[in-house]
Amino acid sequence: MKYDLITFDWDGTLMNSEGRIVACLQAAARDLGHEVPHHDQAKEIIGLGLSEAIARLFNELDSGQLQALAQRYRFHFMGDDLAHSVLFEGAESLLKILAEREFLLAVATGKSRRGLQKELDRTGLGNLFHATRCADETFSKPHPQMLLDIMDRLGVESRRTLVIGDTEYDMQMAVNAGADALGVSYGVHDSQRLLDSGALFCIDHVSEIDVWLQNENKGVA
Repeated sequence: MKYDLITFDWDGTLMNSEGRIVACLQAAARDLGHEVPHHDQAKEIIGLGLSEAIARLFNELDSGQLQALAQRYRFHFMGDDLAHSVLFEGAESLLKILAEREFLLAVATGKSRRGLQKELDRTGLGNLFHATRCADETFSKPHPQMLLDIMDRLGVESRRTLVIGDTEYDMQMAVNAGADALGVSYGVHDSQRLLDSGALFCIDHVSEIDVWLQNENKGVA
């Protein structure tokens, strides 16, 4: 196989969570009397760690206000007042197929550990991943540290590692770590933006990931 380790982004790659993330950001702003961002404004920061995302989206606020917004976001995200996100069609079966083929699977996400664990528990997918890394445990994307930590823990070289994600931050993280990147256009950022950020290729549906991997592995010892 060309790759031993496949590291997935979570939001926008495995889980269709754009609507919930945007709704939580908007609810947090509304709760504290700040200007509520439009959907397109809010979705631009998906993929970053929460602190970085809030600071970029509400750049006119001071540190205390930003902390309060982050707390309100967590309140809504961890609660049940808004509709839960769902996995993209085919995501669960893809992960099980890759696990059966003995790929090492990992998650590198802008979510917090608590937020990711909630989704892993809810979907029952936690046992499929050999390692996970979250933005509140190290540097946020596009810094490569999350991916470097995963590769180090699993003993895999960067040349044998593939990152799959839907944002330029995922692609840049992979490039910064010396790994390959595959973009998915069904998430937040479009294909050209992903290619410009370092993606080898972009696919339009979860089902195409396995086809692409099989094609990449043809003739590779």
